[in-house]
Amino acid sequence: MAPTPTPTSAVTPRGVGRTRWMIIWLAFAGLSINYLDRSSLGVALPFMGEEFTLSATQQGMIFAAFFWAYDFCQLAAGWYVDKVGARRAFTIAAVWWSLFTMLTSAARGFWSLFAARFLLGVGESPAPAASAKVVATWFPVQERGLATGIWDSGSRVGAVIAIPIVTAIVALTGWHLVFVVIGALGLIWAALWWRFYRDPGEHPRVSEAELAYIRAGGARSADTDTEDAAALPWRKLFRYRTVIGMMLGFFCLNSVIYFFITFFPTYLVTERGFGLLKLGFFGALPGICAVLSGWLGGYVADRAIRRGVPVTKVRKTVIVSGMIGGSVIILAVLVPEAWMALALLALSYSSLTFAATGIWALPADVAPSSRHVGSIGGLQNFASNFAGIITPILIGYLVDTTGSFVAPLCVIGGIALLGALNYAFVIREVAPLPVTAR
Repeated sequence: MAPTPTPTSAVTPRGVGRTRWMIIWLAFAGLSINYLDRSSLGVALPFMGEEFTLSATQQGMIFAAFFWAYDFCQLAAGWYVDKVGARRAFTIAAVWWSLFTMLTSAARGFWSLFAARFLLGVGESPAPAASAKVVATWFPVQERGLATGIWDSGSRVGAVIAIPIVTAIVALTGWHLVFVVIGALGLIWAALWWRFYRDPGEHPRVSEAELAYIRAGGARSADTDTEDAAALPWRKLFRYRTVIGMMLGFFCLNSVIYFFITFFPTYLVTERGFGLLKLGFFGALPGICAVLSGWLGGYVADRAIRRGVPVTKVRKTVIVSGMIGGSVIILAVLVPEAWMALALLALSYSSLTFAATGIWALPADVAPSSRHVGSIGGLQNFASNFAGIITPILIGYLVDTTGSFVAPLCVIGGIALLGALNYAFVIREVAPLPVTAR
């Protein structure tokens, strides 16, 4: 197996270029648009009532339609990213998801909206694995945390900006134009990604110093792969305890995060009495805090690794502490004031994104070769997005049954605690997986 390099310097040497950071910020923009597209329906749906008379259970089914497609495509998406590379995979995905976002404006009832969301999920599935592949290819070990925090925070930024953008467009023109505008943004981004992205050794803007720094720090590429590791069949990844633990743990994290992506605006409107203006302003605060927390998680992890703290200890500390913090969502149901609930929800969301930087750094850390980074990212994302299938339906059912959000928030908060135990005890060592493991 490939050894995990030990950083020899706490700072980046002078004279090293910064093309890799331009690349990751472009990936951040792509994920922001990706999540803007998927989050927009959650914001717009409470204001589509005149044309769509849907129960909470039906709304949960529509939200879940996206995840049924998105999730089951993850198995192929990770393999596809490893096969064709991040440039082609990300471009094709962006074009696909943008077109079906725009077609959402033509929906006229439950089934047409269900179909549009399902096909949107197909198109968005390669994006996370492609981003993880970019980090593995472009960044040394001691910079993976912040790089991961940047691209992963795009998911939070997309969800955050969805609230003011969608509410503003709805207020000015109605809900139909929402999906046309944000779909067009995705097409513009796809053109930019295709034009600018290349692997480090092929990129015209990468200096020899930056390329040497990337490679010396442990970036994953075909040049660093052993023959046995590169030849490991995709199906054998399921034999590794570490991979199974990554899948189970990410499921637990997303069980809470997908509340924020789907029912969070509805919770604020129906449970805490938020109107359109109040939702557009205050509803963005938890997401903003989550973005900053994700960057902080990456920065803290990179700084610790530069100082010689073992990668296993760094990743597990970041992830476990963040999962425990995410469980405070349970307390939001106990407080009487809306601002108290909003503060607890912000703390929960921020803790989860702190953990997510470590979770999404794991594929680059543990892949037996560069040809498995996207595949492992796809596998853990496949498992995690069962939460996208189950959580919206479960929340909708419990709301319809109990008449409030108390039960669903208690359930998903408990799942966050189970996730913390999983990362603490199921995953043992964070290092490239040995090819001989069964």
